Parts: sequence; structure tokens; C-alpha cells
Amino acid sequence: MAAPEPEEEKKPAPAKKPDMPAATTTPGATKVTGPAAAAAKPTSGEGKVVEEIIARVNNEIITSSELDKARTSAEEDARHDCAGKCTPEQLQAAIEERQKSALRDLIDQSLLEQRGKDLAISVETDVVKQLDQIRIENNMKDMDQLEKAVSGQGLDWEDFKNNIRNKILTQQVISREVGSHITIGDDEALKLYNEHKDEFVRPEEVALRAIEVSTEGKTEVEIPELKKKAESYLKRIDDGEDFSVLAKRFSDGKTAQQGGYLGVYKRGELAKELEDKVFAMKKNELTGVIETKQGFLILQVIEHYTEGVQPYDKVESDLKEHIYSERMEPALREYLKTLREESYVVIKPGYQEMAGGGNSEIEEVSATPESTKSKKHHKKYLLFGKTSGSK
Repeated sequence: MAAPEPEEEKKPAPAKKPDMPAATTTPGATKVTGPAAAAAKPTSGEGKVVEEIIARVNNEIITSSELDKARTSAEEDARHDCAGKCTPEQLQAAIEERQKSALRDLIDQSLLEQRGKDLAISVETDVVKQLDQIRIENNMKDMDQLEKAVSGQGLDWEDFKNNIRNKILTQQVISREVGSHITIGDDEALKLYNEHKDEFVRPEEVALRAIEVSTEGKTEVEIPELKKKAESYLKRIDDGEDFSVLAKRFSDGKTAQQGGYLGVYKRGELAKELEDKVFAMKKNELTGVIETKQGFLILQVIEHYTEGVQPYDKVESDLKEHIYSERMEPALREYLKTLREESYVVIKPGYQEMAGGGNSEIEEVSATPESTKSKKHHKKYLLFGKTSGSK
């Protein structure tokens, strides 16, 4: 899984001390800018605090309400991952562990988003695709219906889109700035395979993808035309077009945006009619157009795993993905450390532990840093004095 050659990047210049954004209401200036804009809730009265700022990352701020949301999200994630698998004590430990790093994660997210903007990475096309995928998965006819559904859950539509935008942006930054530097040789994957061959024993399985043409809600008159449409897709694949590309463009199934990928199935996990077909097929073979209660279906066998120890070529991609994942975490942590060193980051007293504790490069220093401080660690100023109405 050799990664593309990384583009040569100039090391960002050291960040200069930026102006502190307004955190209190003043006549004619009640708007808070930066990532806290959606979270800030102005209070009445001149000079009262709009929002408690707990961290500053270059020209962006992180507020107490954003941290509260992150901690709530961390708890929900822990409960989801522990569902049916953890004791109450284990669940509580998982929640505490995730919440402990909530501020650090918000800072990392801000650094990555800012780096993405510095690199002029545009993700608008990907945002539209992601929104459309959500629409399809929830069986909504158009984007207006999705917007109404989002608003109906008490969420702001623009915030919803912006969250998706930022997630995609950070993923692309990580891929370009970190992932592209991770290369994995065939000899490494083969060595791992030989050392752990016994772990690649599996039952007979097939990996499948599909193109679906739905007939739900259609009249008897319309169904023959829909069958012809499915048959035309099959012919195009036979003529050399890529199955996954056609699935993304034309499939009515929920897996369309994944190129129609359905997953891996053992015997007994599919309807008998489908099982008899696909388990008799080889890699890359296609079924004909299959009529179901929901419509018409074309299946392709992506891989057919025989029972027993899998040959190297069948598990090569899994091996390389495993090696890649193992190397990504420390490489990403080192990259984020570098971003912090090149940025202006300061944490409000009392929140340092949640920002990474003693293992973090984020640190609070005196308002008069030593003149001998290394340029590698840029000056960080304590900007959080006592303000009327602050926590």
C-alpha cells in the first residue's frame, strides 16, 4: 500500500502573537468570531461575559460550551462502544478517559483545520457528496427534506454542514501531511504474514458489492423499464465500465457512496437463492439481474475466500492496512506536536490536564517569558485575567 510521493512543503513560519478576540459585550460589538461563534450566547448588560474562553489556538478560541459539547459527545461515544460489552465500572472508566482528553482533541482539531486552510484545501465537493450520502441513507427525496430533519432535531443546519466540512478537511490534512509519508514495503507485509499465518484461518466467505434499482412505490407499468435500466448497467460493466463507479452514480441502495460495497458473508448469512449463486462464483464475477421484492439487483463477488489458511495475496491489503494504522498514530501525534510548537497556544489555568497534561507541548507560562526561551517554543502569554462574571 505504497502512498503517493509527498509534495514538498515549506515549514510554516513561527506564529506571531495575535490580537485577543472580544469575549465581552460592548456597545455595538456583541458578535463573537471564530469557532465559538455558534456556541456563544450573549447576555444582557454592558460589560458582562458572553462566553468563557478556556483556550486560544492562534486566531481561534475554544469556549467552555464547546468543551461541554465535546465532553457530552465523548460520553455518548463511550456508551455506544461499550454497549453490551462493559461492566458499569468499565463504562465509567471509558467515559472518564475520553472526557479527560476532550480539550486536547479540540485543540488538535483546530490546529488541523487551520493547517488545511493554510494549504488551501477545498472540500466543498466532498461536503456535497457526504450530505447526499446522508440523504440517501435516510431515504429522503431531496436536500430540503434533510435540512428540515436536521433542524427538527434542534441542530443548526449551517453548523451541521460545517462539522462535516471540518471533519473532511482534517482527514485530508492528515492524509497529505502524515499518511503520504508512511510507506509500506511488500517485504514487511510478507514478513508479518509468515509470523502470524495461523491468524489468517477463516471459513469460506464472499465479499460482495451491489447495484440496486428500486421498484418501491412504482406502478406495474414502470417496472419493465426499471428492469431494462438494470440490464443496461450490467451490459456497461460487461463492456468494461467500473462497477463501483456505476454503483455510486446509479444505485438506489444505501451503500451507493461506498461503490455498492455490502460486506463479507459466510454461508448461512444470505438468502438461499443468493447464497447458491455467489458461493459458486469466482473473484470479479457478476450475477445476472436478480429480481427481488424491493427491485432489481446486480451482485459482484469482490473476493471469494476459501476455507482454511488464506494465501498471502488474499490478505495482503489487510496486512498493509494493519501496518499503516500502527504507524499512523505515533506519526500523527508527532505531527500535532510540531503544529503546536509552530503555533500560538495558551490554556486557561485549571484546564491544562485536559489539554494533554505533562505529556503535552501546550504549556502556560508567565506573562514575561524568559528572554532565553528557545525560538522553537514561541512565547505564550497568560491572557486570562479575572473578569467580572467569569467562571
